Amino acid sequence: MPERVMIIAGESSGELYGALLAEALKAAYPGIRLTGVGGARMREAGVDLISGISSALGATEALKAYSDLKKTFTKVVDTLECFCPQVIVLIDFPDFNLKLADKARARGIPVFYYVSPQIWAWRKGRIKTIKKLVNMMAFILPFEEKIYKEAGVPCRFVGHPIMDEIDQVLSHYGAGFDDIGSAALKAKVRSELGIKNAGLVMTVMPGSRPHEVENLLPVITEVIESMKVRYPACRYILPVAVNLDEAVFNKQLLPEGCIKVRGESIKALLASDLALIASGTSALQAGLLRVPMVVIYKVSALTAFIARLIIDVDYISLVNILLAGSTAEDSGLRAVELLQDDVNTANIMAELTRIIDDAGYRQEFLSQLDHVRGLFRGRNASRTVAGMIGEMH
Repeated sequence: MPERVMIIAGESSGELYGALLAEALKAAYPGIRLTGVGGARMREAGVDLISGISSALGATEALKAYSDLKKTFTKVVDTLECFCPQVIVLIDFPDFNLKLADKARARGIPVFYYVSPQIWAWRKGRIKTIKKLVNMMAFILPFEEKIYKEAGVPCRFVGHPIMDEIDQVLSHYGAGFDDIGSAALKAKVRSELGIKNAGLVMTVMPGSRPHEVENLLPVITEVIESMKVRYPACRYILPVAVNLDEAVFNKQLLPEGCIKVRGESIKALLASDLALIASGTSALQAGLLRVPMVVIYKVSALTAFIARLIIDVDYISLVNILLAGSTAEDSGLRAVELLQDDVNTANIMAELTRIIDDAGYRQEFLSQLDHVRGLFRGRNASRTVAGMIGEMH
């Protein structure tokens, strides 16, 4: 039985996965000691934090956070010496975590990598480093299996931890996955969130990092104002990421009637009929919860320029990426993705109104999302990974 495990999560989505894993480890191995890098969720799950997570993304944003990351790296390496973990679990965040893997392997500490870096999109050569440094890889997207097995990396597809989180929330309502989208479940969740007499509910998610919110909140506000004219009965929910300082919202006033909730993205989406979402983990959440969406994203001009040079993907949303790699059941419909200058009220409203007013289009959208969710049904990533860690120490 493992007694000491270190978990390193570098940003909000990975931190959620780390918290779910910590809960599973505590349940499977009573008395286990956990330390690592994360945020509020991991602390609440029983992890003694060495340092907090990063809010950096992209070329210019990462430069600003470099000093803090360097200090965190030094703290973690020092903790390797005094805590002596039997296994170190690295969650995504490859630029930081692969360097840390090297330090851990040099000290004879087994390295478990949970959530693959996006080597299928860019910097494909990293798989050579992974093969050299990682004892076991647990990946959460089904199409990654072929990549790692062909490279000879010990690996396993474990499912997606978002499904574990969804299952926890559904249990709160005495519901299961087949209840998602039902009028009865929507009514329960809406009542809990204080939403009454709403014929239509839309979730808006401007991101989990300060610069994402600053870039996207102004246009989201404009869209809500336009929606209020066209659909007066619609209500709006904005789930605030747990690790995000709400002060970022002080720079931009939200329209009247937009409800802010802290860390309740799954409940917000369960209550919703459609969503406007910054590209990232939240868009996959919406897909798994059968919520048709418009995906938007804006970064600095420099970051966008560099991304166009080095990233080799047709889509930025995981829902679309999963559909593009799926079987003949795929109808070809994709969630609309709007990037950079295309993120404007006219473009967003055109797609939102189509989702709302075109019943055939909406039904096809929902069928596509059902197909995505089917890729992950019947798995519990957190419990599976906890068991794999137990076999490694």
